[in-house]
Amino acid sequence: MIASKVHYRFKLLEETLYLTVNLIDRFLAVHSVAKKNLQLEEVCFPGMEDFIQISEKAFEVKEILNMETLMLNTLQFKLSVPTPYVFMKRFLKAAQSDEELELLSFFLMELCLLESVMVKYKPSLLAAAAVFTAQCTIKGLKEWSKTSE
Repeated sequence: MIASKVHYRFKLLEETLYLTVNLIDRFLAVHSVAKKNLQLEEVCFPGMEDFIQISEKAFEVKEILNMETLMLNTLQFKLSVPTPYVFMKRFLKAAQSDEELELLSFFLMELCLLESVMVKYKPSLLAAAAVFTAQCTIKGLKEWSKTSE
């Protein structure tokens, strides 16, 4: 997955990965894009030289700007959206999680990022499912706690 490679290479915040996947999924739901052209999309605003370097000089400035314009228009400039990450942090706090629960919850959530069908579910539902599945796995829970509700 291109987004995760760039995310880890540049040591971006975890939330940035979730937002990137959301934006790309929403865009790809409307437009078909060749895999090689997915490198043209970016969430934060690096300089054009950074874009060209990241793509290993595969694209010119005009191509990058055209793709950025298409993406912004497709998404109607709605770039700030709630992501599963935001809900995950809240749900883990409510669950009084430890490191093991957090790691498994985020692992499960990141698996959801790899599946394009997950875009149809609300971010809060995905986060809740990840935390609950982790709780069932680690602590043997069979139902939501009152706090988690």
